[in-house]
Amino acid sequence: QVQLVESGGESVQAGGSLRLSCVVSSVAFTAYAMGWFRQAPGKEREIVAAISGTGDKTDYGDFVKGRFTISRDNAKNTVYLQLNNLKPEDAAVYYCAAKRGPLIATMASQYIVWGQGTQVTVSS
Repeated sequence: QVQLVESGGESVQAGGSLRLSCVVSSVAFTAYAMGWFRQAPGKEREIVAAISGTGDKTDYGDFVKGRFTISRDNAKNTVYLQLNNLKPEDAAVYYCAAKRGPLIATMASQYIVWGQGTQVTVSS
């Protein structure tokens, strides 16, 4: 069974940076497209970034506007989310998710396994 463990969430000031990590327990890591989603209190879960199984394709939520970068190290079964120029509105719980199949996807309903989430807090 695939399991995901996120880390890297912290409290930072506006303009700061963080790198979130998600370690995936699966011997077939490249068979899974991966995504990062976030959910703030009172808001719906939204796509932050997604990456294909091989890592050659990425996609981002409209609000990202070049500030975040998703990547994956298939040798380490790990997907990363680099967050730069953080804003107070980026504060949320960030979730890593795995989708069966290597093709990229941005809808939460397409992902079958979710991590427990990591909290990102941004102060102004």
